[in-house]
Amino acid sequence: MIKVVHIITKLELGGAQENTLYTVSHLDKNKFIPILITGSEGLLIDDAKRLGIETHFLPSLVREINPVKDIQALLDIRRLLLSIKRSSQLPIIVHTHSSKAGIIGRWAAFFAGIPVAIHTYHGYGFNDYQSFLKRGLFIFLERLTAKITTRFIAVSKNNIEKGIYAEIFRSNGVELIRSGIDISEFSDIKIDKAKKKKELGIEPDKPLVGMIACFKPQKAPLDFIKAAHLVHQKMPDVRFIVAGDGDLRPAMEDLINSLGLKDKIRLLGFRRDIPEIMKCLDVFVLTSLWEGLPRVILQAFAAGIPVVATAVDGSSEVVKNGVNGFLVKPGDVEGIAEKIVNILQKPEDFKFKISDFKSILNEFDIDLMVKKQEELYERLVKGAGYQIMSFPQSF
Repeated sequence: MIKVVHIITKLELGGAQENTLYTVSHLDKNKFIPILITGSEGLLIDDAKRLGIETHFLPSLVREINPVKDIQALLDIRRLLLSIKRSSQLPIIVHTHSSKAGIIGRWAAFFAGIPVAIHTYHGYGFNDYQSFLKRGLFIFLERLTAKITTRFIAVSKNNIEKGIYAEIFRSNGVELIRSGIDISEFSDIKIDKAKKKKELGIEPDKPLVGMIACFKPQKAPLDFIKAAHLVHQKMPDVRFIVAGDGDLRPAMEDLINSLGLKDKIRLLGFRRDIPEIMKCLDVFVLTSLWEGLPRVILQAFAAGIPVVATAVDGSSEVVKNGVNGFLVKPGDVEGIAEKIVNILQKPEDFKFKISDFKSILNEFDIDLMVKKQEELYERLVKGAGYQIMSFPQSF
């Protein structure tokens, strides 16, 4: 048996969080004892409590940079890991997710003497839209923490290339394990589209374009509103929905009102019926400025919905231009609108068969994701590619 301690900053509605919860609840109970450490906030807290596994909620573990809380989180996690370590002689692996928990969690593991620390990059904490100093600081912290990391996991080939270029890891220190989805949840669902669209406040006979994302700068939701305005000018019958919420909601509402789109765009808030919503769409859009590899694009494909997405990171690994959608440069609002109109005007050109993309989708099967993680855990514990952490010589 192996104890696997997953550490993630905040259980908000998002791909990294949902996949972490799926992993800890679906690890082979005959081989692994899962434990979860996370912050005390987030919409998925109740989901975590229902899993029936050992879970620790730490008020000190927050997303914002807060030196006092960050030091306290380091001490809290170290204390928990020492307690877990003392409770049995079983091998222990620490597996971190998200930037903040990734840094703090791996150092806590080091100071607790946990010999195996894995980190998954669902995307990077640094990006091209940060100031030079901020981006440089984040890269420095990642490079430093890499010295005490046994193995890295990346969800896209692009993220592997980016990590190597940033000198965080070498090619032999990282594994490609795709972020998974439940394919059948989106491909097999049957709904009454007219009834569902009425429920969402959309006229059943109107074309529907939608985005599913948190309302934060990374997802650039204001670009979606601007693109919707341009589409509306050419195709007044089109309606728009955005499922999600976040800090940018007031700015989105102001922009919608200023562009006269109040009756054309609905902000749905966080939703639990995403498969049903996806099936109602004629086009799915994602306007992100950076990503790891967004699961929501794969969910759209599984539902048979064409995608217009920005050409960032892993998105370009799955969207095939002119076949199952289009890729546009980040921030190119006019280009996004143009591609949406192209699909809506010639929908027969994008009635792709899900079976044509089965090989792509199968690579992202969520149970395959768990299986590959299990294999990595066993391999590291048995010593294949195993590294005992030592204190960085630069200290």
